[in-house]
Amino acid sequence: MKKLIAFSLIALFTLTQLSAQDPIFFKGDKILNLGLGLGTTLYTGSFYKMGIPPLSASLEIGVVDEIIEKGSVGVGPYLGFASYKWEYSGWGYKYTNIIIGGRGNFHYPLIEKFDTYTGLLIGFNIVSAKEFGNFIPGYDYSSASSGLEWSWFVGGRYYFTETIAGMVELGFGIAYLNLGVSMKF
Repeated sequence: MKKLIAFSLIALFTLTQLSAQDPIFFKGDKILNLGLGLGTTLYTGSFYKMGIPPLSASLEIGVVDEIIEKGSVGVGPYLGFASYKWEYSGWGYKYTNIIIGGRGNFHYPLIEKFDTYTGLLIGFNIVSAKEFGNFIPGYDYSSASSGLEWSWFVGGRYYFTETIAGMVELGFGIAYLNLGVSMKF
């Protein structure tokens, strides 16, 4: 909770100290984001190893313009995937996480050519686990579970061309930090 409060205060301070630029994201815009996560929020501690790093894809469609003069809102679907392994002396579990959900973002331009935004992800986390390395014949344990997942984040896209941007997002969800590419079409 302390991290969330500190993160919120830093974001609020940053937003109040910068002056607004011309808007980059508008009603009707469609943007595909592809990201690679760094720093997992899912599995931490001893004996955990990353299998497939956190990957994410989202589509955002602009739905409202001219909020607080230059702001806009976008919504769209989200898909995240990661796999991890917990192992000790040749025995352990392989985990996979799939997050399916929707995101809503509020865009407000703070730096030229940089689309800054904050948003909320609400989705469903589908988790599966499979045991490996068990020496008992015929014993094959696997399990699945799922539950509600949410994430608050801040992010930005720096446009190199009219349609291609580098993306960075900081927050909670499949990873603490997502780096990637965005394509406007």
